[in-house]
Amino acid sequence: QLQLVESGGGLVQPGGSLRLSCAASGFTLNLYAIGWFRQAPGKEREGVSVISRSGSKTNYADSVKGRFTISRDNAKNTVYLQMSGLKPEDTAVYYCAADSANMATMRTYTYDYWGQGTQVTVSS
Repeated sequence: QLQLVESGGGLVQPGGSLRLSCAASGFTLNLYAIGWFRQAPGKEREGVSVISRSGSKTNYADSVKGRFTISRDNAKNTVYLQMSGLKPEDTAVYYCAADSANMATMRTYTYDYWGQGTQVTVSS
């Protein structure tokens, strides 16, 4: 069974850091581009960051550029999202998703598999 599992979410104060992980089971993650998305209450799901199969191409939403870094460790079948300088507006459920076509876009419809999400709350 193909499965993506996110972890690393939690409660953090403004200005703090978290590292999210996206682990795959049942398939080899290095065959897929991986995207991180987030959804806040009452808002649409939005793209945060993406990374291509090889890791040579990355992209970030303007709202997180300079604060978030996406990376992948294909040997561990895991993709990471290092988040620093967190702001209250970063509060959301964060999802990772896998794209078999390696388009590495911010468009949700280009992704084939989704995890269940991990909650990130930024609050003092």
